[in-house]
Amino acid sequence: MLKQIENFTLSLKGRNLSVHTLRAYESDLEAFAAFMSLRNFLSVKDFTLKNIRAYLAYENMKEISRPTMLRKISALRSFAKFLANRGLIKVNPFSLFSAPRREKKLPAFLTEGEASNLMEAEISKRFHYRNKAILELLYSSGLRRSETVGLNIGDINFDEGYVRVLGKGSKERLVPVTDIALESISNYLDTRPQAKGDEPLFLGSKGGRLSGEGLAQIVKKSAVDSRVARKVTPHSLRHSFATHLLNNGCDLKSLQEMLGHKSLAATQVYTHVSLERLKKVYNAAHPESEVKNDFDRNRHRRNIRKVFRGERPQENP
Repeated sequence: MLKQIENFTLSLKGRNLSVHTLRAYESDLEAFAAFMSLRNFLSVKDFTLKNIRAYLAYENMKEISRPTMLRKISALRSFAKFLANRGLIKVNPFSLFSAPRREKKLPAFLTEGEASNLMEAEISKRFHYRNKAILELLYSSGLRRSETVGLNIGDINFDEGYVRVLGKGSKERLVPVTDIALESISNYLDTRPQAKGDEPLFLGSKGGRLSGEGLAQIVKKSAVDSRVARKVTPHSLRHSFATHLLNNGCDLKSLQEMLGHKSLAATQVYTHVSLERLKKVYNAAHPESEVKNDFDRNRHRRNIRKVFRGERPQENP
């Protein structure tokens, strides 16, 4: 089975999957193989629904998160399809398997005020220009953490005002960048006068390309310094970018392109934020919009019924 897992992971590398996905699938399948070997199930013929359920039950005992469990199932499902397509198993066990649905969680995001405070945070003197450029770029473009640390200097087009991004599946896209972010990046690059276009845009403390973990720490510390009363990550800045664009009239299709989502369905999770705008319209148009609480709302409705019955409505206290 280990040989087939190795062949499967090699086949994945030709499917333009992200490095993180490839690493996760390989780790998940190795864990499954280790579980099977402990029970002396070493052949692909042992890749049955019964053994798959036993493995998932074992993993579930570890109290792993729902997304992690769903990822493990996805890895096993893809492996089963690989084996079935090559005739190594007669029946795909996942044809009889019903996986739990993925929970739809609303993305965490900052208010516009919190985002403004974060952009104005007092940043450490040593890395002031770099960290300022990072925060402004993340908020102005909605880039993923891996996309941000993967940028080279030449990916920034100062004349046209956009950044060239290599996203998931090695797909390239162009994303607009605000003038404020471009100015911050320019100020940072002025501290690196000998830098060339093919060099990393953001450097770590030791002079090499900034890591994803390093980027996350910069955002976290900046949020603490700006006294934002919630956990802030590069991903929550990406959500804030999307939220604030939608709230200010951006259409979903344009947002999809900027975020680098494969399908519009992935972008539609942000439609909840437009409720803020809808509430403003509602409050401006609905006759009960100025009712502030349940007590006032109920009294308002009782008064309407009294008027229809010809009775005197209750006056406000």
